[in-house]
Amino acid sequence: MLSFETLSKTYADGTQALSAVTVDVAPGEILALVGGSGCGKTTLLRLIAGLDRPSAGRILLNGEAILDPRADVGVIFQEPRLFPWLSVAENIGFGLSHLSAFEREGLVTNALVRVGLAGHQGRWPRELSGGQQQRVAIARALVTRPALLLMDEPFSALDATTRASLHGHLLALWGESRPTVVMVTHDVEEAVTLADRIVVMQPKPGRIFDAFDNPLVRPRDKLSPAFEAAKREILRSLDRSLRDEAPHQQKAAETAGMWW
Repeated sequence: MLSFETLSKTYADGTQALSAVTVDVAPGEILALVGGSGCGKTTLLRLIAGLDRPSAGRILLNGEAILDPRADVGVIFQEPRLFPWLSVAENIGFGLSHLSAFEREGLVTNALVRVGLAGHQGRWPRELSGGQQQRVAIARALVTRPALLLMDEPFSALDATTRASLHGHLLALWGESRPTVVMVTHDVEEAVTLADRIVVMQPKPGRIFDAFDNPLVRPRDKLSPAFEAAKREILRSLDRSLRDEAPHQQKAAETAGMWW
């Protein structure tokens, strides 16, 4: 269980990035954060990763406060951030040095198959396309089986076809150990494709505006009326959040009938 308890962050210059953010994330849940610029999404990820400290409130992972970077928290960034002097297999297995060579090879080989890079283990990062490099980054983050995975728009720089392919590879690897995932994205379609729950954040200061459960069964059909309706409802909420309207509180029965 990941919990944010009345989490706030104010920087030294007085900028209030987050205000009283309270969210519980269930084990194995994929939570997507969407919102306009300045709503504190990246600040929240940095706090969860232990790279910064909150000004108020706390973050708990399985009952323990996150105060510093932890080995059981993985991160996938916007850029692959691979080690150029290591091969593909060595990059993926970087966090597995505590295992025997046999165990490490087995996990890396399986991860390569899962992300569609079987046979690429001996190649160098410079020999891969951008999409292939990001596949290696996904495999490296998940091969250690973290309890929590953070994703900061890891597919934003990729074309639509590559992005859709990587969504499938990510879900295949996630399905093996089902870590809790918190992802930041500006792509509403991506959020509906991947997430179990979508949280809309409001800027200045960053705070929770709205939240949507996603009951669509995986794999999700992007051409279905239910998928399109989900996208429209979240886009409407985003629009309201940027116009500073009161959050939509009465979603229960009528919303379920409207967009799922």
